[in-house]
Amino acid sequence: MTGLRSGQLAEAAGVNPQTLRYYERRGLLSTPDRTLGGHRMYPPETVTVLKVIKTAQRLGFTLDEISDLLEISRRRQTQDGLQARATAKLAEVEAKIVDLGVIRDALRAALTAGCDDLVACSHEPSCPIPFADSARIVG
Repeated sequence: MTGLRSGQLAEAAGVNPQTLRYYERRGLLSTPDRTLGGHRMYPPETVTVLKVIKTAQRLGFTLDEISDLLEISRRRQTQDGLQARATAKLAEVEAKIVDLGVIRDALRAALTAGCDDLVACSHEPSCPIPFADSARIVG
């Protein structure tokens, strides 16, 4: 039987061996064949799948979204594939950037104003922290 054992695969892909089992449970990796001794043997292309998963995570995709993308890839389906998902993810990222800019500006204003007590500051008309808009900032 050819392939990579768990430790070899984890090292080649730069992940923890427990990550392999977790990804199996989540359905991101196919259940590997086992040797007569019970050791998992992964096909060599699993290294690529793991690198794709880790890259997609760094791009902001959740494991559920990655699972969908991998399934689309397995079916060789292009409709609603990476282009559509990347477009939606980019819109999410751009919205988060706007929200983070608002948070940054509020924090800078609070530092400049010398706010040191949130409760006391919230009662001051000159308080730069937008308490009334906090749902918008956090959300």
